[in-house]
Amino acid sequence: MPKAKTSTAISASAEAEAFYAESLKLLKESGVPFLLGGTYAVCAYTGLSRPTKDIDVFCKAGDFPRILAFFQDRGYATEIEDERWIGKVLHGELFFDVIFNSAAAINPVTDAWFGERHAAKILGSDVQLIPPTELVFSKAFVQMRHKYDGPDVAHLILRRRGDIDWKRLLAHMEQYWEVLLMHVLNFRFIYPTEREAIPDWLLDELLTRLHERAKLPVPQTRICRGRLYSREDYLIDVTDWGFADVVGEEAKHG
Repeated sequence: MPKAKTSTAISASAEAEAFYAESLKLLKESGVPFLLGGTYAVCAYTGLSRPTKDIDVFCKAGDFPRILAFFQDRGYATEIEDERWIGKVLHGELFFDVIFNSAAAINPVTDAWFGERHAAKILGSDVQLIPPTELVFSKAFVQMRHKYDGPDVAHLILRRRGDIDWKRLLAHMEQYWEVLLMHVLNFRFIYPTEREAIPDWLLDELLTRLHERAKLPVPQTRICRGRLYSREDYLIDVTDWGFADVVGEEAKHG
């Protein structure tokens, strides 16, 4: 398939589009390495056309304060929403996100994300997109009651299957291979005529792990990994129902 050249994402307003365009120009001027993700990247890769409320700028953790400081020095307001993974550059009610990890802090942006070049023309600027492999990785855990990125994962596999490095994706998700298996099965269900998009070796490997895991005893600690998907939706599990969080001790009662 041809490389992504343009994005069909739709800005909320002419004012928003002008802010995003200026922001991308300034980002390039800063010289700080960054990658564009979110709706603009998904639309560029797949041909989808849908509205977006912002742009998602990805960078390494060490470059995160450099980007915020660069914009702050030019009169923009900034805020650190969560120092574990995200900040914002603001212009009135408009903003863009600066992201260097996931909300669950399990997929930090590393040099590997910059190992491939996927150029696109976005709002007048030539920028680099997150590679399809890492874009799938970044969206695989977004499974909240009000936001679910499963369709993005399915569309990326459908449209960019040849650009996904499946071995690298498996390495990214090694500890959480069951999440990858769920997306693989979801894709096979959605597109029964396109099942060859998933390499046979990957499905075999994941199913083998599933069968092997079934032979092992139940874990001694009752954990709830749902918080990797959504902190809010699975909060009651760790506060009231006696499950341990992903990191931490099992809740004790009585």
